[in-house]
Amino acid sequence: MNENNPYVHGLDANEANYTPLTPLTFLERSAAVYPDRIATLHGPLARSWGETYQRCRRLAGALHARGVGPGDTVAVVSPNLPEMFELHFAVPMSGGVLNTINTRLDAETIAFMLQHGEAKWLFVDREFSAVIERALAMMPVRPTVVDIDDPQFQGGDLIGGLSYEQLIADGDPEFVWANPGNEWDAISLNYTSGTTGNPKGVVYHHRGAYLNAVSNALVWNMVRHPVYLWTLPMFHCNGWCFPWTIAAMSGTSVSLRQVRADAVFDAIRGHGVTHFCGAPIVLNTLVNAADELKHGISHQVRVMTAGAAPPAAVIEGMERMGFEVTHVYGLTETYGPAIGCAWQSEWDQRDAAAKATLKARQGVRYPMLESVMVADPETMEPVPRDGLTIGEIFMRGNIVMKGYLKNPSATNEAFAGGWFHTGDLAVWHPDGYVEIKDRSKDIIISGGENISSIEVEDTLYRHPEVLEAAVVARPDEKWGETPCAFVALKEGSAATEADIISFCRQQMAHFKAPKTVVFGPLPKTSTGKIQKFQLRGQARELD
Repeated sequence: MNENNPYVHGLDANEANYTPLTPLTFLERSAAVYPDRIATLHGPLARSWGETYQRCRRLAGALHARGVGPGDTVAVVSPNLPEMFELHFAVPMSGGVLNTINTRLDAETIAFMLQHGEAKWLFVDREFSAVIERALAMMPVRPTVVDIDDPQFQGGDLIGGLSYEQLIADGDPEFVWANPGNEWDAISLNYTSGTTGNPKGVVYHHRGAYLNAVSNALVWNMVRHPVYLWTLPMFHCNGWCFPWTIAAMSGTSVSLRQVRADAVFDAIRGHGVTHFCGAPIVLNTLVNAADELKHGISHQVRVMTAGAAPPAAVIEGMERMGFEVTHVYGLTETYGPAIGCAWQSEWDQRDAAAKATLKARQGVRYPMLESVMVADPETMEPVPRDGLTIGEIFMRGNIVMKGYLKNPSATNEAFAGGWFHTGDLAVWHPDGYVEIKDRSKDIIISGGENISSIEVEDTLYRHPEVLEAAVVARPDEKWGETPCAFVALKEGSAATEADIISFCRQQMAHFKAPKTVVFGPLPKTSTGKIQKFQLRGQARELD
């Protein structure tokens, strides 16, 4: 340190000029500035920001009084309800760490997560009581279970010793919560899918959650008081940090237990929804919904999509309906979206198909992410920005996870060389925009040539009779691997394998076109991602 530096001496951080960054302050501000504005909607239920803040303080106080503090995990299995929204604030206000669990997981996986994360408390919606009871039966040490009793759901059992509302009633409405002692403190725990082994526990900190919540608003050009529809599960990367974004913008959170086309369009009309997020499969469902469901929406609706590379045809279909699509990219390890396809004004004059193709690119770094590069996965040397050379996407910055819980070897591997290794393969365009070509495990190598499964899928989605499509490698004695397409057709379609293959050959190099087409429904995760690991297994078993 330069002892003569005049900008150091006497200019220390203190309580007046420094506080750790935390998204919890967004809730307190909205309650103070807009106490009467609606914060959450669920059917006939409407709660203001003032009420929501008081409920969160009560819940945080009740948990704190029962021993929850720093390092204690509080888990929740719930659909997108006001309770799930409130827990994103109340748990860290108590000092605890929130673990939102995928509602479609099996009992064994849930039991693993609860044990690995050392959950002390578990909030459960009645819809999932049966699977949770099976999970708890596998655990030698059980967490304290709290029931979320949604009056709009019929079925399931109450399996806890007390209810969510009882906890709130017991809590102190004047509970004095504190900012984290360090903005690097954990705020949440999110598990990866675990398709190739046990799930890994990704740890977020207050600083990253704060910054990515702000990044979301900047990337999406959000203004005050957005009306946000929960088509994206809040258990997925904490809803891509949008609970905290909505609080920062003093918006309205609209609950949705099930993502159905009719429910989505009804909510957009009925509540004036301005924003929602969803995987491409959700957008595809809306594009292909009956025309009568789509009538009566005259205001601008903005859609953010990620989770899988969206086919340009799906983006084009959404925009024909009048929805403005923003394509983003990220991983559980990056708090959800960390790269976005920032729009350039000179693209405005392009035709609809060209615009959709541009929007299908993943794009450039979020405002709060320091760096992105596409590089050789072995040497970590950046690839040429030629739109052709394939490399791996690497990221670094404040919206990259703390690391994997209790897994230092996986953490060190993910951060080797000072960058986070995504495992996604992409090209780098001359304008600096990243375009994913595949996961490293999904690239198809046929006769020594690399084939992007995403490129083939993009072509399949342009076929007028294709509803959904996924492409994986099928072993081949001559070529090593060939593309195998799994296709779900639109209702009433009579398209054949020969039709699909012929269409693809007319659109792309013959060696890239599928050699095999399998028709039928595609297996998906709860967030709408097609489960390619299952399809790869099916492809290996084909005669």
